[in-house]
Amino acid sequence: MNHLSTGDYIVFFIYFIVVSGYGYWVYYSKKTKNVDTKDYFLAQGSLTWWAIGASIIASNISSEHFIAMSGSGFAMGLAIASYEWMAAATLIIVAVFFLPIYIKNKIYTMPQFLSQRYNDMVSGLMAILWLLIYVFVNLTSIFFLGALAIETITGISFNVCVIALAIFSAIITLGGMKVIGYTDVIQVFVLVMGGLITCYMALHLVSEKLGAKTVFDALPLLREQASDHFHMIFHKGDKYYNELPGIAVLAGGLWINNLNYWGCNQYIVQRALGADLKTGRSGLIFAAFLKLLIPVIVVIPGIAAYVLYQHGYFHAEMLDGKDVKPDHAYPILMNLLPGGLKGLAFAALTAAIVASLAGKSNSIATIFTLDVYKKHIDKNASERKLVNVGRLTVIFASVIAMLIAPALRTFDQVYQFIQEYVGFISPGIFAIFLLGFFWKRTTSRAALVTAIVTIPLSVLFKYLPQLSHGYIEPIPFLNRMSWVFLIVILLMVAVTLTDPESKDNKKGLEVDSSMFKVTPGFVIASVAICGILTALYTIFW
Repeated sequence: MNHLSTGDYIVFFIYFIVVSGYGYWVYYSKKTKNVDTKDYFLAQGSLTWWAIGASIIASNISSEHFIAMSGSGFAMGLAIASYEWMAAATLIIVAVFFLPIYIKNKIYTMPQFLSQRYNDMVSGLMAILWLLIYVFVNLTSIFFLGALAIETITGISFNVCVIALAIFSAIITLGGMKVIGYTDVIQVFVLVMGGLITCYMALHLVSEKLGAKTVFDALPLLREQASDHFHMIFHKGDKYYNELPGIAVLAGGLWINNLNYWGCNQYIVQRALGADLKTGRSGLIFAAFLKLLIPVIVVIPGIAAYVLYQHGYFHAEMLDGKDVKPDHAYPILMNLLPGGLKGLAFAALTAAIVASLAGKSNSIATIFTLDVYKKHIDKNASERKLVNVGRLTVIFASVIAMLIAPALRTFDQVYQFIQEYVGFISPGIFAIFLLGFFWKRTTSRAALVTAIVTIPLSVLFKYLPQLSHGYIEPIPFLNRMSWVFLIVILLMVAVTLTDPESKDNKKGLEVDSSMFKVTPGFVIASVAICGILTALYTIFW
């Protein structure tokens, strides 16, 4: 197996010093005398639109993209890019309809919204569910995939890689949202530049090995050599139909998945909650443009690795004799890069991992501190004590995730594991938020019933066989999400209409049509994004 050269380590060390040094400078230059929770967890009023957009993407793009999504690109092709490209359209909806409601009603955490709109029981139950998902699925998968990648690239043992990632991310996380937000600008620059260089070199390898004249000739060559990897929509009977079930990608469960993730997720929305509406919207639309770019830097290299593998240039010897799995595609591809460039690509991967760990850890700390500790454990805790509790929560959550991470070795495509198991609660959460936003009669009882039944209902649909064409087959998880969402929406409406509280419900939020007006610049940017998406799906349908 190839490892990093001295030049690669020098490049990585420069990246480490720049990020850590900048984070240290941000922390002390913007430090306030009286530390409070809004400043520490939200950086209220301190982040610019470009910092918000960059931080959203840096927190979102992690090892699950560079490793797991690239692995899915290796296995199933460009179709996996739907998660990214549809997310760009979703961010427009969140910016127009969700963000103004949060800001107008001074919402700082998602459980706070549930408490203010429904009651503390709904809020507490969902806070616990979020913490469990964030720690046991999201944070754990980031540690696992990140350590797996670094182990493959450097030869350093998996456990040492996990510990090193935890220490690096702690340097940034413990400084609060200001440090995370502004260092994320550097992280995004590094991950995009490193990702583009890796993509370029992957295409260069394809052109070199398969006889294309230029790097640009490698793209049509990829499409020729792996034509089945350049379709966005799978048809019934396709090998990967269960992962991406046809038209449901455009008009079904993926919307529920995305709207929940981008609009009802503390991990993402937190970046914009401390800003004014115009700044927050500009940050979200900037993030949407960046999302269009992500498949170029993660999926295309995965497809290139697949083509190289088919021609014998990508094999088990690169893994010291271990079997090649889809999630090995990106790390092995990086090992084929020349010295120096491999260090930059490694820095890009590390930037994605560390930024995502920092963002996720900060959100875990925010929810636990403000919605669990302050409300149920120590209601009179000082602002300084709450900030310290948040810092301890970061450490505790990281330790738990580090201990569980090795168990994910049993999965071939961890990205699908993440999407499916987060999808167990997504339909219920989105239903609670959607009706909470736009139907004032929705009652606390309806929200509580939905919160309780969503996971059992999702489990039932996972194991409830579907009779189709004379044989038994599972229901694709995106379709399961659609069915669960439809059922819980109807359930919420039925419970609300039979609940006496709904006739005089005073828990509705302040919502009026003027909140949803946008600037001409925002309209132009949105039309441009939708036009690009239309072109992509037309070409690669």
